[in-house]
Amino acid sequence: MRAHTLIPVIFIPFILFLGCIRVKETVLTKEKMQFIANQFENALAVTNDPVRIPKSIDKNGKLKTTGIYGWTSGFFAGGLWYMYEINGDEKWKDEAIKWTEVLGPVKYVTDDHDVGFMINCSYGNGLRLTGNKQYEKVMIQAAKSLSTRYNPVVKSIKSWNSKKAWDGETIWNFPVIIDNMMNLELLFEATRLSGDSSFYHIAFQHALTTMKNHYRDDFSCYHVVDYDPLTGVVLDKATNQGFVDQSSWARGQAWGLYGFTMCYRYTKNKKFLDFAENIADYILNHPHLPEDMIPYWDYNAIDPNLSPEWNYDASKFTEIPRDASAAAITCSALLELEKYSGKKREIYLNAADKILESLFSPEYMPGSKHNKFFILNHSVGSIPHGVEVDVPLVYADYYFLEALARKSHT
Repeated sequence: MRAHTLIPVIFIPFILFLGCIRVKETVLTKEKMQFIANQFENALAVTNDPVRIPKSIDKNGKLKTTGIYGWTSGFFAGGLWYMYEINGDEKWKDEAIKWTEVLGPVKYVTDDHDVGFMINCSYGNGLRLTGNKQYEKVMIQAAKSLSTRYNPVVKSIKSWNSKKAWDGETIWNFPVIIDNMMNLELLFEATRLSGDSSFYHIAFQHALTTMKNHYRDDFSCYHVVDYDPLTGVVLDKATNQGFVDQSSWARGQAWGLYGFTMCYRYTKNKKFLDFAENIADYILNHPHLPEDMIPYWDYNAIDPNLSPEWNYDASKFTEIPRDASAAAITCSALLELEKYSGKKREIYLNAADKILESLFSPEYMPGSKHNKFFILNHSVGSIPHGVEVDVPLVYADYYFLEALARKSHT
């Protein structure tokens, strides 16, 4: 569930935005809001089969899709739920239901930690906005499935199954990635819905372990920490999608900020709030954060003293890629964190406003003919893998819409 509360869905389209978001009035025009709706309508027109779920576009602007078991499968349905919340048009609700309910079989997935993303972003938002009791059952079963990946010795949920590190020799047998903080929301929700505290316990312990082992003294984080599943001893700290092992992969920093803020929402444990604020301060005060607050894909990607172990060719880029998805996640997280922070509230709120202003700019939301299906341009999936570099991504749009919805309640 999200931090903002359910509000009656009776708005005249676009009025909610224009009256409530504290950024320049010229940024939030009716035309921009219509553009967002058009992008969704274009995607729906091309893929009317919910098992082909929008994910990105190829180099020719053609829609790329994923199946229901892809880790991004819940974001499109979640975006539709936010469209319904934002303007109250029943057509978005109808589409959201269709694209949500096709994901039902995912609730039994036990070989992937991202069941949290897949189910919570779709069914979780659907439950929040409709109160559908059948959605509760799906959420609880999905939490049971996710819980099977928890190791009480490690005190963490296993992310990937066994995987080779960049050196081609190291095998990660119990890798835990910072992204996994996002999946804890499903577990916290399952306890709220079912009364079964085991889900809460797993989420709480995972968060504590992540605090202890993923983070450096400056509150930047490693992407991957690998454990001995028999003893819980840390075997490796590395990256998989960042610049180097010691760098700060931008989306990873955003996942952590969002995750620990969410943990405070459910636990009211001040250590999580303090930790989230420290992460936010690291991000907002980073010397490599551009003026428009849309980060480079890795905060250290412009550091001349770092050399990646993977085959990095800077000449491929006319400029170092930004990551709008990291910015959108950070923005949404800040718009929740500001609700809990005292003296820093205005700092976080102003930062979120600046990010929104930048994301609404022609640089990131140009309405170009090349991108007919998504809201934001210039996101990065994984530069080390050469996958989804400087393209629109469905999860960038999802967290952007979530940020707009959250902003409407500030």
